[in-house]
Amino acid sequence: MPSAAFEPGACEVGIYGPGPDAFVAITRFREGFYYTFHDGRGGRTDQPEAAIECGGDEVRTNTGEIWNKVAVRETDSRFRSGDAMLAGRLIEAPGADGATALVVYAHGSEDTAWIERARDPYQMVGRGISVFVYDKRGTGQSEGRYSQNFPQLGDDLVAASQEAKRLAGGRFGRFGLVGLSQGGWIAPLAANRAQADFIAIGYGLVADIREEDAAQVQNELIDADYGPDVLAAARRITDVTARIAASDYTDGLEELTALQQQFSGEPWFGLIKGSYTGVFLGMSADELRENGVPQFNDLDIDWTLDPMQVMRGVEAPQLWVLAGEDREAPLELSLDRLSALRKEGRDITIYIFPDTDHGMREFAQQPDGSRQYGRVTNGFYDLMADWAKGSLAPTYGRAARVRE
Repeated sequence: MPSAAFEPGACEVGIYGPGPDAFVAITRFREGFYYTFHDGRGGRTDQPEAAIECGGDEVRTNTGEIWNKVAVRETDSRFRSGDAMLAGRLIEAPGADGATALVVYAHGSEDTAWIERARDPYQMVGRGISVFVYDKRGTGQSEGRYSQNFPQLGDDLVAASQEAKRLAGGRFGRFGLVGLSQGGWIAPLAANRAQADFIAIGYGLVADIREEDAAQVQNELIDADYGPDVLAAARRITDVTARIAASDYTDGLEELTALQQQFSGEPWFGLIKGSYTGVFLGMSADELRENGVPQFNDLDIDWTLDPMQVMRGVEAPQLWVLAGEDREAPLELSLDRLSALRKEGRDITIYIFPDTDHGMREFAQQPDGSRQYGRVTNGFYDLMADWAKGSLAPTYGRAARVRE
């Protein structure tokens, strides 16, 4: 029977529960709310099968437990980075003091706001870590133009780090950067200037955008059971599209036309997506020469970055957590390069969670090759939090630690 003490009501962003081993975080999602339990289970609060029910400053779980909202200290701020005024929020763990870890998150590639919407920061706060989160330039409450210029985004992360330390002055100890997905490029760029004691990367890449695109295309065709001949043809295609992308649509257009004429009738040709190759294949050389790709033109991508050079310059210890079946950030190249960096003496710890896709999401493979996604795999949030605290446990869910 429902408890008479609980009254259903509006959802409020925050953390609810008795402690770090039993809590749920409520965040905004589109026009509604999303819940994420400490073990990675989650869903929308407005769905019939939702595992929690909101009631203002408390929630009721589907097991009948009533959890109160955890009191945390939140401080909103605005800080300048270059030509943009950015909006941020410091969320301090209960009882934060000089021994509390503080982290700043580097965004992924999404063009949406993070304040009150990103789930991972609340998982850290629920585990006793203070977090500074900010809206990427051109999103949410932040000014500026949305960009995927990594050096500029690195500058923004450095500015956010300075603001986080200022706001949390005297109430933090270890300080670090956490990068998710595209943030895996940004955090290493900012680590030294931000004076980070550590960085932690979730489902990131040690590869440039062209290499990422090529790896994605290969995996798309491998997943569709195509063999060496098709994969070789796909490599020819991505070699050409990489030249087009890096040259601002001036080099490789004639070769693209020839490849389109040669392969457009093949059943695998339409399966190619990658980061940008699929878009290029759907356009003519004249269209690309005259107009480029509207959704890419304003991203201000810097094609000159060498990820290995950047990584060799990072002074702080690094944690890299990879998804074993990641379609967006294929792990083979990153794993090879991380292993090579370790042999050079870099302090890098690597974990791989099996049977997970981008975002550390577990999935069920469908007959048509698509994936039905479920929870964030158990142990991922614990691993990221423990790294921030400076002490790792023997195991994290089903993750395998990659040894030398």
